[in-house]
Amino acid sequence: MVLIKSISGIRGTIGGKVGESLSPIDIVKFTYAFAEFIYSGSKNKRSIVVGRDARISGEMVSDLVTGTLISCGLDVIDIGLTTTPTVEVAVELSDSLGGIVITASHNPKNWNALKLLNHRGEFLSSNDGDSVLKIAEKGNFEFANIDSIGSYLFDDSYNDKHINKILDLDLVNVDLIRRSNLKVVVDAVNSTGGILVPDLLDRLGVQCIQMYCDPNGEFPHNPEPLPENLFEISDRVIEEKAHCGFAVDPDVDRLSIICEDGSFFGEEYTLVAVSDYVLSKTPGNTVSNLSSTRALRDVTSSYKCSYNASSVGEVNVVDLMKKTNSVIGGEGNGGVIYPEFHYGRDALVGISLFLSKLCECNKSVTSLKKSYPNYFMSKNKINIPYDYPLNDIFIALKVKYSEAKFIEIDGLKIEFHDGWVHLRKSNTEPVVRIYTESVSQKQAAKLAKDIQLYINEIIK
Repeated sequence: MVLIKSISGIRGTIGGKVGESLSPIDIVKFTYAFAEFIYSGSKNKRSIVVGRDARISGEMVSDLVTGTLISCGLDVIDIGLTTTPTVEVAVELSDSLGGIVITASHNPKNWNALKLLNHRGEFLSSNDGDSVLKIAEKGNFEFANIDSIGSYLFDDSYNDKHINKILDLDLVNVDLIRRSNLKVVVDAVNSTGGILVPDLLDRLGVQCIQMYCDPNGEFPHNPEPLPENLFEISDRVIEEKAHCGFAVDPDVDRLSIICEDGSFFGEEYTLVAVSDYVLSKTPGNTVSNLSSTRALRDVTSSYKCSYNASSVGEVNVVDLMKKTNSVIGGEGNGGVIYPEFHYGRDALVGISLFLSKLCECNKSVTSLKKSYPNYFMSKNKINIPYDYPLNDIFIALKVKYSEAKFIEIDGLKIEFHDGWVHLRKSNTEPVVRIYTESVSQKQAAKLAKDIQLYINEIIK
């Protein structure tokens, strides 16, 4: 039983005690708190957009969320089975007060979450999120009387509106993609990517071979789109002689690409390739988080533009993108943020821009990957006793690697000449993440192992 409150929203497991899981009581409590926060000071707007991925618990959670919002006097626009970026776009298009996305992203099927959006369709800032948590903990709830309750509207047209908006982007070369006669395999892990990704590809004239595109919430494998979970689509790409494969997470804000030979393009390089394409048309600054590959920095420098790194978390990336007026950014987990479209990670935008790049350069996906700086990453997790002071570990590591460069805006990042390690508490799981990168897979893995062994020695 887990309940996590962070900049990524209110996330927890279904089933268990109140306050220790995402129980119905907790869902109502945090929805009420969001409603009170988002409605305070608003005179004209009353609507909140609600959408969900295909998780088994999704309908139950959605009923609780929409009922609570209505009882708070807010009007609900329920857009049904959809993606996180679609809800973000819908908030803007409907001129709503905010939105709630019911999804636990890449977490297993026993998890769900409330992702909270402001009036711009962007995640709440850390300060705003803290305000919501304070209202929830205060527990002084007062609901609207019968004459003041909100209304309910079901409108599932926003999936189509989202795709239309993508196809209208100047850098999405629809005509070139249609002329290229591409074949693509899609693994949508039986969630809402199975609705929107095939529709997008069909409208781009791409032949789509569907894998796990039935939005029933029965994830056929670990839903995080990492190489270790994608061997089935890798084999299918080879079998179908497809140009590439696309794998998305349950709420479709992350994109992993599989090359035509079944090898993995790497979720880190999704953003690199899309950024290369965007920079070639509109040079400018870029941003990714501290746990993302150095390759984006190198590609950005090749265009004589500036790269900056933010703390992990979409809201932090977006904040730095705005401050640096970046033309493209995102996270190395396959999350592409294209501000010309919207300030949010969007796998559908990622697919459209990637295919535009692929068709323009007229290369295979493996050849495209070889054109980028070659770095290798190792992504690990470590369980540390809940009450153990993480800062003590950081101090010991800084002594051990005293000649390295340290960045401490988000956990601890240690930078070496030929690689780096980043340690931080996860926003989405009760673990400490240890990401390393170097010039070979062997060196990245060794660095990760050395760090893990040293931490285990410290906490003994």
